[in-house]
Amino acid sequence: MARTAEKAESLAEESQSMADAMARVLRVADEQGTVEWSDVSDDITSGEWGRLIEQGILVDVDGEGFVVDDPEGVRDALGDDAPAEADSTDGSDSPGSSGSSASGSTASGGSTDDEDEGWSRWDKGAAVATVALFLGYSQAPIRNTVGGVIDIALGPLASVLPFYIMILVLATFTGFSSTVLQGKLMNMEKMGEYQERMQEIQERRKEAKERGDDEALEEIQEEQMEAMGDQLGMFKEQFRPMVWIMLVNIPVFLWIYFMVQTPEMVAGAGPAMVLPLIGEIASWNQRIGPMWAWIVWYFVCSMSFTQIVRKALDVQTTPSTS
Repeated sequence: MARTAEKAESLAEESQSMADAMARVLRVADEQGTVEWSDVSDDITSGEWGRLIEQGILVDVDGEGFVVDDPEGVRDALGDDAPAEADSTDGSDSPGSSGSSASGSTASGGSTDDEDEGWSRWDKGAAVATVALFLGYSQAPIRNTVGGVIDIALGPLASVLPFYIMILVLATFTGFSSTVLQGKLMNMEKMGEYQERMQEIQERRKEAKERGDDEALEEIQEEQMEAMGDQLGMFKEQFRPMVWIMLVNIPVFLWIYFMVQTPEMVAGAGPAMVLPLIGEIASWNQRIGPMWAWIVWYFVCSMSFTQIVRKALDVQTTPSTS
C-alpha cells in the first residue's frame, strides 16, 4: 500500500495532467465502487489510463472493472487536488450536489485536455488563416494584396538595402520567430512521455515474445492499441507550432515573391549577385535547378541563422526520453 502511495506521489509530481487523471478515476471509483475506461475516456487520455494501470494505481478485479489500490494513499498524494466527493460522501445521496460536482470535474478535465492536447480557437483560427495565405502562391490577387500591405512597412527599408540583404534580414527574422514559437508551443516533456511510453511497450512486447508468453503478448497488443491515442496527441503537439510558424513565414515569402515579380526585378536591375558554390546570377528570378535563386538564398540564410538562434536561446526542438 505504501508503495502505491509513493507511485501516486511520483505521478502527481510528474505532471498536472497525471494528477488530474488520478483525481478523476478516484472520484469515479468512490461513486461507483469500480471504474472502467468508458467511465473516464472523455476526461483523461488513453496514455494516462495506461500509466495508471502500469504503475499499479488501478487494479483489475476479475474483469469487473478496476479499483484504486490504496485510495487513501492516492488521496494523500494528491493533496489539494483530491476530489471533493471523497471528503463529503454523506452528500452523495443528493443528486443535485453530486451531479454538479461531477459535471464540474468533467469541465475541468475537458479544459485540461483542451489545453494539453487540443487546439484552442486561436490555434484553429491560425490554421484557417494559414490555409488562406497558402492560396497566395497560386492566386495573384491574394499574393499582390498581402505583398502590397507588407510592402508599406518593408518598402522603405528595401529601397535602402540591397535585395540580398533584405532576404538575409527576413530569413533571420523568420528563423528567430520559428525558434521562439517552437520553444513556447511545443511541450517537449509531454512528447517525451509519449515516446517513452511507446518505447516501454515495445520493450515489454519484445521480452514477452522472446519468452513465448502469448497471454502477455495479447495484453500488450491491447495496450498498444489504446496507446495509439498517444501518437495522435504527439502529432498534435508537433503540428500546432507549425501552424503559427507558417502564419509568420508565408506572408514573408509572399512579399519576396511580390517583389521579384516587379518589372525592375524581372529585368535584372541592380548589381549582379554572387552565391556561394553557384556563382554569379543575373536576376533573382533565375532558376537554380527546380527553384528560383531567391528561394535558394533564403534557405541558405534561414538554416544558418536558425541553428545559431537555437544554440543561443538553448531551445530544444526534439523530445528527450530519459
